[in-house]
Amino acid sequence: MDILTLLPFIVLIGAMFLMTRSAKKKQAAAAQMRNDMQPGTGVRTIGGMYATVKEVHDDTVLLEVAPGVHAIYAKNSIGAVLDDAEYNRIVHGDDQELDADGTVVPDDASSLTGESDDAGVAKIDLAKDDAADDAEVEDAKDVKDVKDVKDAKGESKTDGEADSK
Repeated sequence: MDILTLLPFIVLIGAMFLMTRSAKKKQAAAAQMRNDMQPGTGVRTIGGMYATVKEVHDDTVLLEVAPGVHAIYAKNSIGAVLDDAEYNRIVHGDDQELDADGTVVPDDASSLTGESDDAGVAKIDLAKDDAADDAEVEDAKDVKDVKDVKDAKGESKTDGEADSK
């Protein structure tokens, strides 16, 4: 056989070897991470729950999911072992970087829009005044008079009525 006909198969086998090798490295790193868990460390399960490790056994771990609430999980269900700073930031909302800078995020966006002086902005009065109410009443009377004249002539029709001529 010619080498050119074997080249696609060689490339395919090489790619499969590289993919399985990287997957095995990831699995080994995850297993090492799970074996290095110590009581008192914060973890995230593969379901996204954050908890503190209380006891580590051969295939299981005892997690404290809330103060006084313990649950037994399989070691394989631990997605990540978190360092103390990250665990406290996520679970307790402690942000040491924020405290060090003194930066505070406002609760609303009003302070982000710039100046609060509205002297140059004309305010719109949304309340109705009596003159506008009187004008609307006169317009309504005119419309009612026109409608009464149409009714007298028989010109006004409702939906579904046909001409009866």
